[in-house]
Amino acid sequence: MSSGALQVFAGPAAKARLAERGLRAEDVGLIPAAAGGPKGLILNGLDRFIFGDWLAQSRQTVHLVGASIGAWRMATAALAHRDVAEAFNVMAEAYVTQQYDVLPGEKRPRPEGVSKRFGEILGEIFEGRESEVLAHPRLRLHVITSRGRAGLLAREGRLRTPLGYLGAFAANAVSRPLLGRFLERVVFSDPRDPLPLKLNDFTTREVHLSRANLRGALLASCSIPFWLQAQHDLPGAPRGAYWDGGITDYHLHLDYRALQSSTAPLVLYPHFQRQVVPGWLDKALKSRHGSTAFLDNVVLLCPSPEWIAGLPGAKLPDRNDFIALDAEERRRRWRMAAVESQRLADQFAALAQRDSVSALPL
Repeated sequence: MSSGALQVFAGPAAKARLAERGLRAEDVGLIPAAAGGPKGLILNGLDRFIFGDWLAQSRQTVHLVGASIGAWRMATAALAHRDVAEAFNVMAEAYVTQQYDVLPGEKRPRPEGVSKRFGEILGEIFEGRESEVLAHPRLRLHVITSRGRAGLLAREGRLRTPLGYLGAFAANAVSRPLLGRFLERVVFSDPRDPLPLKLNDFTTREVHLSRANLRGALLASCSIPFWLQAQHDLPGAPRGAYWDGGITDYHLHLDYRALQSSTAPLVLYPHFQRQVVPGWLDKALKSRHGSTAFLDNVVLLCPSPEWIAGLPGAKLPDRNDFIALDAEERRRRWRMAAVESQRLADQFAALAQRDSVSALPL
């Protein structure tokens, strides 16, 4: 259904449960968070309400799985034991105000400078507080990264990285599983509970999150190739180069059906669009943008086209704004998007009061 600013889509099992019981916090067992850079700012209001007010009505363990900015959002939720709104406000402001120097004669900042500064931003928020993230009484964090496999992408290099990603792009165009010859999904998971999903769709490893590797995993999960440097040899994980989790799992089109047998069978997915695209290299492959049985128990929340049209520039924030806009205008637009996101939260709060909720087919 569409409720002004907010649209609700659901897979068949989730749609039936919403019609029967409405949106109940105790029904949610997992929350995914997509890659997408600045687009994640429009979910700030939903994050504040869902983690600050709504989930507090229940007691079950909830798994949080994210890639790139989604991993940062979910780590923020796990960090915020008490003042959730403040934690997400700090995250939004840190994202909005990030600034990177461009050398004379160049059009964009160098990857080493971006990685250094972005790592400092994460350090300002998480350094010394890693144990808090891993000790949240109810939330279990899982950070997705993309690890280069043996060959060109095993280490980052000026020539080998472009050649490796050219090969990855060609392989993925033929078949998504072939991408696994170049990259594998590595999930850094809360050691208390593994991610309760069957990740058989793609080459996958799971390693334990720890105080030693949490910030490195977050930085790796946000390390867009050619924009940031790869992170190498993360503590407790297989040696190699780690890049943005969105390369293998852009929108986390994972097999969520294993949750259906649990007491909290729903996946609640705040997203910035209806389509759940499997990998970053699938963006141009429209045939891979449709729903599958993997999403049968997913409830997806996303903004309506009308709400998006009311944003500055009539569009979602995106990474190209760094180039297309001056710093002051970019920050103004991004802050406005975060402020306007409260409308999405208000409408979700109203829906959550209903005994029955209708949803559009996902």
